[in-house]
Amino acid sequence: MVQGTTSDAGKSVLVAGLCRVLSRKGINVAPFKPQNMALNSAVTPQGGEIGRAQALQAAAAGIDPHTDMNPVLLKPSSDKIAQVILNGKPLQDMDAVDYHRYKRLAMDTVMNAWQRLQQRHDVLLVEGAGSPAEINLRDRDIANMGFAEAADVPVIIVADIDRGGVFAHLTGTLALLSASEQARVRGFVINRFRGDITLLESGLQWLQQRTGKPVLGVIPYLHNLQLDAEDALESGQVEKEEAHLQVVVPVLPRISNHTDFDSLRLHPQVALHYVGEQQVPPPADLIILPGSKNVREDLRWLQDNGWVEVLLRHLRYGGKVLGICGGMQMLGRTVADPQGIESAAGCSAGLGLLPLDTELLAGKTLRQASGQIPALGSPLTGYEIHCGQTRRDAGTACFAILDEGREDGAISSDNQVAGSYLHGLFDHPDACRALLTWAGLEQARGIDRAAIRERELDRLADSLEQHLDLGQLFPQWFRAA
Repeated sequence: MVQGTTSDAGKSVLVAGLCRVLSRKGINVAPFKPQNMALNSAVTPQGGEIGRAQALQAAAAGIDPHTDMNPVLLKPSSDKIAQVILNGKPLQDMDAVDYHRYKRLAMDTVMNAWQRLQQRHDVLLVEGAGSPAEINLRDRDIANMGFAEAADVPVIIVADIDRGGVFAHLTGTLALLSASEQARVRGFVINRFRGDITLLESGLQWLQQRTGKPVLGVIPYLHNLQLDAEDALESGQVEKEEAHLQVVVPVLPRISNHTDFDSLRLHPQVALHYVGEQQVPPPADLIILPGSKNVREDLRWLQDNGWVEVLLRHLRYGGKVLGICGGMQMLGRTVADPQGIESAAGCSAGLGLLPLDTELLAGKTLRQASGQIPALGSPLTGYEIHCGQTRRDAGTACFAILDEGREDGAISSDNQVAGSYLHGLFDHPDACRALLTWAGLEQARGIDRAAIRERELDRLADSLEQHLDLGQLFPQWFRAA
C-alpha cells in the first residue's frame, strides 16, 4: 500500500508507475483505492463510476477498469455535502458526520471488493487517501492505516520534496502512527527531486538512523508528465509557438471531469486558458462550459460573475460556445431540480443559448458511448456521467448520434453553440480535429490522448525502474539494489 504525507504527494502516480512496471514483466497486477474523494471520475465498461486515478492505474496495468478497484467514491457537491458512490453506483448524499457514522458499513463494501480482486489478480497495489496522520480521521478509518491493518498489507510512505519540509513530513507522519502501524511501514519514497542526489545523501542517512526505515528510492522530478489528474487542476499556461486557437474554460466552483480538457492543454495548436473567480477572460475563439457536480449553483456563479455578458459578446463577434454535460444543461432555457438532487429543490433559468430544458432526476446515467457527429462528419467516443434528462425542441439538430441510435445534445441553427452529454470529446483524434475546425482553427490536427498516456506511463515506469529499489519491494521478481 502506498500512503502519502499529504494530498498530491505522488501516491496516484507511484501506483500507476508500479502497475506498469509489473505489467511489463507479465505480472497480473491491479490497482485498488478503498476510498477516493474526487470530482474527476471515469465510467467502467460495466457502467460503474470510479475515480479517474484508478482508471489510469488500470490502463497502466493493461486491464479494464472495474468498480472493485475503487469501491467507495465521494463526490462533493458543496463544502459540507458529498454524494457517496458505492460499488460504482450512487447511494445517497451525506454530510461529514453522517458519513463518519456510515464508515463501518462502508468498510464491509471495501473488504468485499478487496477480496474479489484478490481472487482475480496476483498482486494488488493499494493507494491511500490524503495522509494517514490525520488524527481527527483515525477513528473508523477505511482509507489509510485502518484499511492496511484490516487487510494486513505492508505500507510505503511517499513525500514530495519539491514542496519542502520532506524530512519533517516523513518523521512527523511516522511518529503519529501507532506502534503496530509503524511496524507495518517498510520504507519511504521521496518524490519530485531536482538537483544533485549527493547533496541529499546526508539527509537520507539521518532519516534512516532516526526512523529505522530505509529510503526505497528518490524519484526525480519528471517534467511535463502528461497523465490524467486525480483532482488537481493544471492551471499553468504553456507557451506554444503554433497555438492559434484560443480556448477559455471558466473554473466553476464544482467543476467536474476537467480531464476533458487535457487533450486541449497538450495540443500544440491550442492555447487553453482556465479562468477563475475575479479573473478577466482573455479574447477567445471557443468558450467551453465544463461539467459540474452542482449545476444550478454553478450556473448562478456564472451569472453572478459576469459570464452572461462575456458569452453574448463572444457570440456577437462570431465566437463558438460548447457545453459539456452540466455545461450543456446550463446553455439551455431551464434546469429544474424538483427533488433537490444536487441542491435545494427548485428551477433555474438557464443561459438560453440552446433550445433545451433539463430536469434532474434521482437516477444517474453511467455509460461509455461512441457514435458520429453528423454536422462535422466525424466519429467520436466518450462517456456519460449525469443526472436527469434533457429535452430538445423539435427541429433542432442533435450534436451526436450514438451507436445505439440515441441522439445526444444539440447544435444551434446558426452553428455557433453546441452541447453534449459526452465527456472525453477531444480524446478521439478525429473528433478533436473536427471540433477544432468547427471552432475556427485552420489545418487543425487531432491528438491521440490514449497514445500519449501510454507513452507517459512507460516513461514513468522507466524512471521507477531506475530509481526505486524494486528488489526490496518485490524480491520475488527483482534483485535488491
